[in-house]
Amino acid sequence: MRPGFQELTEFSHYLQRLLETRLWAKILLGMILGLALGYFLSPDTGLVSESTSNNASQWLGFPGVLFIKLVQMIMIPLIFSSIITGIASNTDTEKLKKVGLNLVVYFLSTTVIAVVIGITVTQLIKPGQYFEKPQELPAVDASLSSQPGLPTIEELPHVISNLLPSNPLASMVTGEMLSIVLFTIIIGIAISVMSKPNSQPILNLLSSVQEICMTIVRWAMEIAPYAVFGLMAQLIISVGFSSILGLGAFMLTTLIGLLLLLLVYLLLVVIIGRRNPWTFLKKVKDLQLVAFSTASSAAVMPLSMKTAQEELEISPFISKFIIPIGATINMDGTALFQCAATLFISQVYGIELSIANLALIMFTIVAASIGTPSIPGGGIIIMASVLQGTGIPAEGIMMLIGIDRIMGMFRTAVNVTGDITACIIFERFFGVETREKV
Repeated sequence: MRPGFQELTEFSHYLQRLLETRLWAKILLGMILGLALGYFLSPDTGLVSESTSNNASQWLGFPGVLFIKLVQMIMIPLIFSSIITGIASNTDTEKLKKVGLNLVVYFLSTTVIAVVIGITVTQLIKPGQYFEKPQELPAVDASLSSQPGLPTIEELPHVISNLLPSNPLASMVTGEMLSIVLFTIIIGIAISVMSKPNSQPILNLLSSVQEICMTIVRWAMEIAPYAVFGLMAQLIISVGFSSILGLGAFMLTTLIGLLLLLLVYLLLVVIIGRRNPWTFLKKVKDLQLVAFSTASSAAVMPLSMKTAQEELEISPFISKFIIPIGATINMDGTALFQCAATLFISQVYGIELSIANLALIMFTIVAASIGTPSIPGGGIIIMASVLQGTGIPAEGIMMLIGIDRIMGMFRTAVNVTGDITACIIFERFFGVETREKV
């Protein structure tokens, strides 16, 4: 480890206060109160005029928009600085390569498992049959419906070469996360082989960037309960209470799928990691609550690292390498949600999907989940591409936009659990030999 700059774990105190103030409980209370206020202001009840309801909806949604913008504003700088410092603090490039190749295989495997769970649960429960499709759905954004489908064999070399950005700044502006991660990993490896006098100023600068980002996260979390309150009220006003009850079947289906995915993680912890699952859950509980509150895997990276190293005794080499990358591309919960949402929309429209359609959905979501843009509606763009390839009306996305932000909190809690599980698995195989390298 190179001295002279702060480790990401040292910024965990920015998140510790969220546990002390029981932020997660305040957010749940905000959801309940927002539900009640939204019902009161909904045009369906006739208690207020439609114009008053619409005006109230815009102002109620303002804290939520502000919260989301603040978190997303610092997402790329935080990921960029965290991956580089995590890699550059470990100078054994051979060990990085060995762990990195195995990590790619592991992340792809768990994403496939998540997608299979999503397909299975949604096909068994069929939540779409409990939802009455509105007579008219808002037209989907033209830029979404025009997303390209899967590349052909001839196009694959061009697609793969384009993953490495010729203009990294442009990738950051458009939120092309996979390109950003690849660029950042290369920069981190390059810095790790530089001499300490030359690399130290860069690492010090990136450490300061991390602290700036975590300060902004702390500010954002001050308004999180009000944001959830406003977003929930706005959702009820916009779609009506009856539609929310209809969407409840889909939300329950997704939560069942996420619970099954969590059980898969626990099996991996027991069988491969050789850890007690109840002890594991107890030690990651606080991390899950903060992840639920922030709805951002990247924002909780300092606490993830601290939990891995101090609570679960993971090698710093493993945690500093896996967690920043996992927070960016290990989106098992998100992949499961996108898969379930795609099938839900097809059920609402009464579209029967063949085995080939299901295989296409599975392949597309697995391939796209690691590159989901870190921008507002990034997951919606991926879903639009999937819908287009399977002949499902893209307008169906509009049914889910309101609940996407709420479900994002549950997905994030599962995503960070997946990152910690990966740390335990790799600690089992590489922990002893990597401890000597830190």
